[in-house]
Amino acid sequence: MNLSKKSKSISPSPTLAVDAKAKQLKSEGHDVISFGAGEPDFDTPDFIKSAAVEAINQGFTKYTPVGGIPELKKAISEALREEIGVDYETTQIIVSNGAKHCLFNALYCLCDEGDEVLIPSPYWVSYPEIVKLCGGTPVFVPTFESQDFKLKVDNIKPLIDEKTKVLIINSPNNPTGSVYTREDLLEIAELALKYKIFVISDEIYDKLVYDGEEHISIASLGKEIYNNTLVVNGVSKAYSMTGWRIGYAAGPKELIKAMTDFQSHATSNPNSIAQKAALEALKNPAKKQAVDTMVEEFAKRRKYMVERINNIEGLSCRMPKGAFYVMMNVSKTFGKYIEGKVIKDSTTFAEALLEKYKVAVVPGIAFGADEYVRLSYATSMKNIKEGLDRIEQFVRELS
Repeated sequence: MNLSKKSKSISPSPTLAVDAKAKQLKSEGHDVISFGAGEPDFDTPDFIKSAAVEAINQGFTKYTPVGGIPELKKAISEALREEIGVDYETTQIIVSNGAKHCLFNALYCLCDEGDEVLIPSPYWVSYPEIVKLCGGTPVFVPTFESQDFKLKVDNIKPLIDEKTKVLIINSPNNPTGSVYTREDLLEIAELALKYKIFVISDEIYDKLVYDGEEHISIASLGKEIYNNTLVVNGVSKAYSMTGWRIGYAAGPKELIKAMTDFQSHATSNPNSIAQKAALEALKNPAKKQAVDTMVEEFAKRRKYMVERINNIEGLSCRMPKGAFYVMMNVSKTFGKYIEGKVIKDSTTFAEALLEKYKVAVVPGIAFGADEYVRLSYATSMKNIKEGLDRIEQFVRELS
């Protein structure tokens, strides 16, 4: 096939690749522990599933408005007002097939060929790929473990030039678990406004914060930055609805209209049944208990995982403040051997661990951070304990 240059430039998602490899080994009868998946292991709450069944039984199976049904957009507006303290009219909101779809729509509508998009590194694996597909050029802004992997203005400034168009921020962050404070975001907002850089704020993990941390949206820090920001969120993580594929974005009317027009030709409306389920997720009072239960369990797993890792010689990690990931520093294992194979980087570490002890982790190179591997604690405590036992044994065998 004579495929396009665009398609040849796409890299497959390493997180999904690890998950697929782990599932393949499981299907072959191996006892695999996977720390790869980026989705809660909780089931979608029953009150949400019931709303979907009711929608099917009522025949809500036809096309809907391209940008989402009015009642869902109204519920999103109310949720954003309640949760981040910002008012959006329904004409400022679009519902799409997942938050990832919102990001694609936005970057397609914002980027001309060669426009540069600033992306904090470590980064979620899809950010650079989406930017490239939309004709933009990803520019990676380094962040450091010693600074909780947070964007700092001094690291952004040298990378700004006449081609800089967009800055992506993600708090709580995947893969690092960092959570930005109001002070952090005020500095970034001031910089973005000074250099006329549009901000895309990915807030998909907004409800998954720990230790009294508070999720702050950069869009809530004044009218100027509100007008210069697109907030992206969805129901996937907070309500354990990854497969339902409902995300949403809120921002300037002109951008939302362009995204809606683009979506009308690309996918048309998001799934009608899933929209009704998302509406229930946002409106039902039982949502708070569902989220609180999940967050409480994630907090326990997080604490156990971090303490275990930091007690394994040669490994270390910081305590994440949000999401459900740990970035484990494995650089002290580089140059060591196991069964004649050298650990040279995050990829060889992950490959050897999966081959020898059937534990799946995501190589940090997928996130632009080759000294690390990412572990998800969105799996059972039993799996976490067993998986970390195996990781400890693996590291002990290195020579």
